[in-house]
Amino acid sequence: MGLREELQAVWDRYLKAYRTGDASGCAAVFSADATLASPYAPVAQGQEAIRDLHQDWTSDGGENKRLDMIAHGGSGDLAWCHANYSEGAETGDGVSLTVFERQADGQWLIKMCSLNETEPA
Repeated sequence: MGLREELQAVWDRYLKAYRTGDASGCAAVFSADATLASPYAPVAQGQEAIRDLHQDWTSDGGENKRLDMIAHGGSGDLAWCHANYSEGAETGDGVSLTVFERQADGQWLIKMCSLNETEPA
């Protein structure tokens, strides 16, 4: 499996959890010391804060959440991904830049994610 497929597998787990309102499942794709920066909430540091943030985000639904990877790369145990996201009219659209870190067991987890809103056309 190539890097793109490995990173997409992380996003697929995240999307499945998000779409079903599983905040713990969303947080599980982040490392214990991960950071999530977003225009929708204060910066979340660590899995517990990321889980709490997703509890709020997924409480109003989320079954329409999309993430489309547009670029990626990596070297050694670090990788990055640039993606478009959309959740519909409530949240709108945006782009994310995400840094992944390969764990000792070979699994990729999100180390840092920055969400950035795009202005409506």
